[in-house]
Order: sequence, then C-alpha cells, then structure tokens
Amino acid sequence: MLRRFNVRVYGILMNENDQILLSDELIKERYVTKFPGGGVELGEGLRDALIREFKEECGIEVSVLEHFYTTDFFVQSQFDSESQVLSMYYIVACENWRLIETSGKKFDFPVVRGIDAESKRWVDLSQIDKEADIVLPVDKVVAEILANKFPKVGFRLPSKG
Repeated sequence: MLRRFNVRVYGILMNENDQILLSDELIKERYVTKFPGGGVELGEGLRDALIREFKEECGIEVSVLEHFYTTDFFVQSQFDSESQVLSMYYIVACENWRLIETSGKKFDFPVVRGIDAESKRWVDLSQIDKEADIVLPVDKVVAEILANKFPKVGFRLPSKG
C-alpha cells in the first residue's frame, strides 16, 4: 500500500566530449547505474536540491540550465514499497567537470556488506545501452529522450535476438 511520495531530482551533465556523467551505486545491496542526483529534502527547492546533491556526490558546483523531463507515469519505488517516486531531470553545466573523481570501470568501489557505495564515470552518449547500462525505469525513458535529442552522437539500442 502506498503511503507517501518520494521526490527525486537528477542532473544530466554532458562534457565537451559528448560524454554523460553516470553514477554507479550500491543501494541497499543492489547495483544501480543512474544519473547523479537524489532526494529532495523537506523545505528545499528542486534546483537547490540538485545543486546540493552534486556538491555531496561529485564535489562540484553545477549550474542548473533547464528542465529536461518530469516523470509522467506511475513509478513505485524499487527501494521502498510504500512510496511513489516523482523524478525531475535537469540539464546542468559545470566548468570544473574535470575535477569530478571518475573511473573507467563500472562499480569501481570497495564493497562492504550493509554499506552503500558509489562511483562516477563518463560514458559516451553513443555507447549508452539503455537496457544494460541504465537500471531505473524513469532513467530508461530519459536515456531514450536523450538519444532522440542528440541524434548526431548516436545511441546504441539493444539488439533484438
């Protein structure tokens, strides 16, 4: 039974090499690749929450440029059976994007049972496989919209068969 809303905000940060920043995370013993961002705290605006999340997760200050997408279908939280997730995505920019500590490897962090962990990596937009690389349902929709919005860099869809 649903009892609450869980409001989330995420940033789409693209660098000058047509790469998008993804966050590989271990959340409640589940491996998830998603866009950087997180929960909106009570009394916090969406843009302020996104700026805070990037400071906490990436150690950088971003500029929130424009709204990109808001969840427009029902999504039940995969981590809390009693909450419905509402997610907002924004295009963000950062001149200091090179300061973000990243890895070229998925889930490049030590695993300690019962402790969440995360690492960041840059992924070529043309190399994102929305079925294999993106886990959360709303992020899959956002990845598809990105593919349509930036067709010049391409987008690899999963092969059928």
